[in-house]
Amino acid sequence: MKIYKSIVTIACSVLLISCFGFSNKKEQSKSSKNDTVTKTIISDDAEVAYFASGCFWCVEAIFESVKGVEEAVSGYAGGFTKNPTYESSNTGKTGHAETVAVYYNPDKVSFETLVTVYYGSHNPTTENGQAPDFGSQYRSIAFYQNEKEKKIIEAKMNQLNKDVYDGKIVTEVKKLEKFYIAEDYHQNYEKLNPQSGYIQNVSVPRLNKFKKKFPDLLKSDSH
Repeated sequence: MKIYKSIVTIACSVLLISCFGFSNKKEQSKSSKNDTVTKTIISDDAEVAYFASGCFWCVEAIFESVKGVEEAVSGYAGGFTKNPTYESSNTGKTGHAETVAVYYNPDKVSFETLVTVYYGSHNPTTENGQAPDFGSQYRSIAFYQNEKEKKIIEAKMNQLNKDVYDGKIVTEVKKLEKFYIAEDYHQNYEKLNPQSGYIQNVSVPRLNKFKKKFPDLLKSDSH
């Protein structure tokens, strides 16, 4: 992690936190004991959408709070390096961004709504990152798999550029070529590591900000 966010404690000490910094070797070892991550059962009718908007721990938790979303899986996409790892991705040299695959029931939530969630849960005008995480691996990318998805993404971006952001959106609209699933210890990270300093000080506040903004989109157990 290149950039850290400073948090001043009562004792005036500084705690350095980041998506990369809090994934220490002890946490990795503890969270990687199982060969596969236990995920919920995804229905046969589920479709999948792909979004990158900063640390995937945060993005996964946001999408999993949305009605109609069955599962969100953290991974890497948008780059040119085969089989990226967390460590190689964080060099910024793989071309990949931390990305979340969102499995959803199209009868309960539309792709268009997921795009609204995407743009509404991060700052799309920030180039190469979302505070406190900066670097090309944290850049904003909305992936499409067909022309219909591309048109929905671009229509939403054009509307926001006109009405909200004054043409300053830097989100890439990119065709998905390959999605690489991240290491097991990243999956459901926020749920499995509630005491992590990053989760408490970055991920949870970002999730709560989203919930306050879109209460009608939340699952009943996410309020």
